[in-house]
Amino acid sequence: MNGKQLKNSILQWAIQGKLVPQDPNDEPASVLLEKIRQEKERLIKEKKIKRDKNASIIYRGEDNSYYEKFLASGEVKCIDDEIPFEIPATWIWVRLNDICSYIQRGKSPIYSSIKKYPVIAQKCNQWAGFCIDKAQFIDPHSLSSYSEERLLQDGDLMWNSTGLGTLGRMAIYQSALNPYELAVADSHVTVIRPLKAHVLSQYLYYYFASDTVQSVIEDKSDGSTKQKELSTTTVKNYMVPLPSLAEQERIVEKVRVIMPVIDKYSKSQEHLNKINTELNESLKKSILQEAIQGKLVPQIAEEGTAQELLEQIRQEKLQLVKEGKLKKSALTDSVIFKGDDNKYYEQTHFQTTCIEEEIPFDIPLSWSWVRLNDICDYIQRGKSPKYSLIKKYPVIAQKCNQWSGFKIEKAQFIEPYTLASYSIERLLQDDDLMLNSTGLGTLGRMAIYKEALNPYELAVADSHVTVIRPMKQHVRSEYLYYYFSSNTVQSVIEDKSDGSTKQKELSTTTVKNYLVPLPPTMEQDRIITKINYLLQCIK
Repeated sequence: MNGKQLKNSILQWAIQGKLVPQDPNDEPASVLLEKIRQEKERLIKEKKIKRDKNASIIYRGEDNSYYEKFLASGEVKCIDDEIPFEIPATWIWVRLNDICSYIQRGKSPIYSSIKKYPVIAQKCNQWAGFCIDKAQFIDPHSLSSYSEERLLQDGDLMWNSTGLGTLGRMAIYQSALNPYELAVADSHVTVIRPLKAHVLSQYLYYYFASDTVQSVIEDKSDGSTKQKELSTTTVKNYMVPLPSLAEQERIVEKVRVIMPVIDKYSKSQEHLNKINTELNESLKKSILQEAIQGKLVPQIAEEGTAQELLEQIRQEKLQLVKEGKLKKSALTDSVIFKGDDNKYYEQTHFQTTCIEEEIPFDIPLSWSWVRLNDICDYIQRGKSPKYSLIKKYPVIAQKCNQWSGFKIEKAQFIEPYTLASYSIERLLQDDDLMLNSTGLGTLGRMAIYKEALNPYELAVADSHVTVIRPMKQHVRSEYLYYYFSSNTVQSVIEDKSDGSTKQKELSTTTVKNYLVPLPPTMEQDRIITKINYLLQCIK
């Protein structure tokens, strides 16, 4: 259980009467409610508040169901569907308006640079507390348009009532935190003023902060998905579980004592989660590094050598060229070997060059360093598409390639008639590697194209993605994926790129010339199996 879950549980126990014991010496909440009604009658007579035309009494019938009787009309209706949970026998359910002297939205202010009268907006109301520092200010001349009841009072609840993300967030106004003379609320904040001699603002705050309210706050709101709103009527009609004043005080005190402990636990949990995440990332990097250096699984002599594998690849490429299935540009004459001086050299048709500074680590004797192009039959950037709303042929862009996997649902689509301009080799094939080749943040990110994850007929790549198609009979895409995912490649990916600091780019030539440590095919399979097993273990 994390800190947030524990906090939610504590608040839930509190509002259900399970956090502190009930004291038989406490007067029942029904007596408290009668005192509240008497005070409201006095305030009505003094013309300080208006009579609520919808005032009601909520009670439990002999059939164990909850009923609401409206005092003005005498109408009675069953409200079982509105009761979210059971409460102690000494508690009662009430409408919020029944225990408050004032519930009203703030008003739209005329703002001013004169810092005299702050306006409490939604950004001032944080779960961390009331923050006057975020307030703007009204034009001092406009204060006369505010009735006295609109001036915030100590202990007022301020409930964010519009927008997504902030809807339902609440804070308690504290005059001690306001260095100015007074404050008002803007039109996106509902001010809730309980009858504070009988109902504690802090108790109501804990109720409205609970998961019972917050988990369904958007369902209670009106408006579109882009602009939700809690109407004043909705706020006034909110059901509230009311205990005696003495029990409210015990609940508030208990939560006050517990919350610092929960906060400490939450911080410790966050720290532990961070350590675990960092440890898992470190383990993942270590596993990949061990794998690509030939240290994760043992070498088996009977599986042959990478040199033998390279000769098979060269022969297959020659045959494909003869059959017209492969361009001659896919043929290379690069051979990388270790000299008598223990240094690495690359021999081409033109010359022999020492490439010792390019070799990042040593590999087993049965492995070989190769250029990526030597073990692939296709390496090419996608092309700039003409997009269409017709969802027929998806275009794989950088956002489709996530370390968490290939995401076809993020793709846009090409104009169907433009497919004729794509050669067959440009159509993605199962297990093609897709390397993000432009931009910061996404540069070097890779995914493996999976036909099974594409519900459409085919797919192509856009110009920001390099398609890498290994000779799949001999070189496993997943092995190459793990190599390019490793710290050896990713830690220097930007150094290998061209362009400005704002727009980095991996050229096709750079990708083709990437050095790859190549094991025999069967060892590639064993490495993949071992990596998959170990990564599953550290999830």
